[in-house]
Amino acid sequence: MALSNSQKEKITALLERKIEDKLRRYARETSSMPFLTRLIQDSEKVAAYSFIHSIATTLGMSIYEDVSKIIAEESADECFTKYDVGGVISREQKSVIDDIVRKLRNGEKEVNNAQEIKLVLDASAKDGKAQKEGRIADFYMRRAGKEHYFEIKTVKPNIDVFTKSKTKLLEWVARRGSPIRVFLAFPYNPYHPQPYERFTEQGVLEKGEEFLIGNEYWDFLGGENTFEQLLALFDEVGKKFREKIRQKIQQVAKEKMG
Repeated sequence: MALSNSQKEKITALLERKIEDKLRRYARETSSMPFLTRLIQDSEKVAAYSFIHSIATTLGMSIYEDVSKIIAEESADECFTKYDVGGVISREQKSVIDDIVRKLRNGEKEVNNAQEIKLVLDASAKDGKAQKEGRIADFYMRRAGKEHYFEIKTVKPNIDVFTKSKTKLLEWVARRGSPIRVFLAFPYNPYHPQPYERFTEQGVLEKGEEFLIGNEYWDFLGGENTFEQLLALFDEVGKKFREKIRQKIQQVAKEKMG
């Protein structure tokens, strides 16, 4: 399945709007970076680092979620960003989830997403209570009658982040009280072309079932080759704004870092 012309136009417009807004609004909060400027001996490079870091933060905060919605909405029954999962969690369900995560962390059991979901659903939901923390999914879609919930995270989290995400995914199952699909998703693989094998995720999440990386995630949403088409769109927008970005970096270097 290829991205439609409408989807490509929406994604391109989103990226252009984000970059234009960043170029218009961006200004370093401080002009003093005394150690870095003395080590690098190049104010323009330091300004470039600051600006690129700001763009990367913007990507992590919203663009991946918004692009996910654009890609999924043509084939999904419904889809939303920042979706409130709702529901309640009982003491027994929390105990079962804590036990699963503890055994995975300690290497006492092998990860098995389907089995773990069954354990959570088999636990009594009696006297469940609302829990504010962990109730928002970064992205949600219902496709072919099946609910899918995603947490989209930075690509190099530590073990605590993996553990907290695992707990959150299982809690979403408890909240919904049904065998929904739950995922931790990374927008790209920082180790490409090598496979993602960050030691901290080993044994906690089941790859392909609740853990999607790069092309696995984007192609899951939009079909085969979605990831490659998405990269091409980012490349086109990047080329269009290359000169404006260069000029902005020079301006920041002159005004703030000189």
